[in-house]
Amino acid sequence: MTRREEIKEHIKNFLKEYFSSRSKFIPGETKIPLSAPSYGWEETYDAFESLLATSVTMGEKVREFERRFADYIGVKNSVMVNSGSSANLLALSVLTNPTTEQRIKANDEIITPAVTWSTTIFPIINVGATPVLVDVDLKTYNVDVDQIEEAITNKTRAIMPVHLLGNPCDMKRIMEIAEDHDFFVIEDACEAHGAEFNGRKVGSFGHLSTFSFFFSHHISTIEGGMVLTDNDEYAELLRSLRAHGWVRELKTREKIARRYDGIDDRFLFINIGFNVRPTEIQGGFGIHQIKKLDKFIEIRRENAKYWTKELQEFREYLLLPTERQNIKHVWFGYPITVKPTAPFNREDLTKYLEAKLIETRPIMAGNMAEQPVMNLFKHREIGDLRNSRTIMRRSFFFGNHHAIGPKEREYVVHCIREFMQNKVKQAFMR
Repeated sequence: MTRREEIKEHIKNFLKEYFSSRSKFIPGETKIPLSAPSYGWEETYDAFESLLATSVTMGEKVREFERRFADYIGVKNSVMVNSGSSANLLALSVLTNPTTEQRIKANDEIITPAVTWSTTIFPIINVGATPVLVDVDLKTYNVDVDQIEEAITNKTRAIMPVHLLGNPCDMKRIMEIAEDHDFFVIEDACEAHGAEFNGRKVGSFGHLSTFSFFFSHHISTIEGGMVLTDNDEYAELLRSLRAHGWVRELKTREKIARRYDGIDDRFLFINIGFNVRPTEIQGGFGIHQIKKLDKFIEIRRENAKYWTKELQEFREYLLLPTERQNIKHVWFGYPITVKPTAPFNREDLTKYLEAKLIETRPIMAGNMAEQPVMNLFKHREIGDLRNSRTIMRRSFFFGNHHAIGPKEREYVVHCIREFMQNKVKQAFMR
């Protein structure tokens, strides 16, 4: 063994030792965060090897992760990018590109839920289309399918459902509406890795779908995203748009190059493009992370099942999430809505939990229609968005991830129970 190999072996052993040690959870002293690192020594050592080999730009590790993720979701093509935000932008850029048949054009409308994250809405505006915001179901936080039908006009060209917090939308009805009207469907599954509707993974229904591998998601490449499609032509366009519009990563590279003799095919540009490529470090992370995904999902589902059961005694005051029939919820977080009849408000409860070191946050960006940015751009709102407005003011979620075990989840229930006893007691004493 060479000296370099010895050094690498020492580093590997140090990393194994470092990641094998985990701080003990102490109720009231240890924070329960919204997210926790999902990577270990394998990902860290893989990144180290890439750096030493100077193989850091997009290459074989990215391609391997793309293949594995496509197989996992059950889709033919998977194209990795540098973030879930870029994934949404790239997917919509395919559908608005001049080479796409019956493409979405300027001022065409795309229906999407009002309760989502900003990077569902912003790429719609970025590509020149008009977002149409519809209300959500208060029990699922997902798009109200009846509202989709009400939102349709002669300008509607696409539906962009969001599987919010890992809870699958009603893809049967959404796809039926889309097929009846010849609409595109772009699934925003950025928070729903491994979620299923009728036994089929979300991200496999739409013409295109997107996922995020940001630090806080089910699996992480720190930053990273993926666009999936069964359409081979869309996949080729995705690969070109991802990197400057050139042909380097295309399967049809040689065929295209023959048509443009005299132009070096390393620098042959056939379309407009971005630079949203991932790195080999991200690809290496993904290869290791996807092996852990099902185990991570199992932990999240067990946590959610426990909380829903234990918090039922407070259903008079709290609207708790449920898992519908024929779906597999993967619980990006655990959401709660404080009912108007409660003798306390959302802020009372979240401040109490935060004081107990249980981190909380609003449901994504809340009702995007109320965000001041929407005053700057053309959009439509369907109805009064009543449920979205309620979620903006009364809903929140706390962390649910692989690092939360029985002690942590029991402590969460203990704190909520303690809060409830104090608040309800105060209400009766008035």
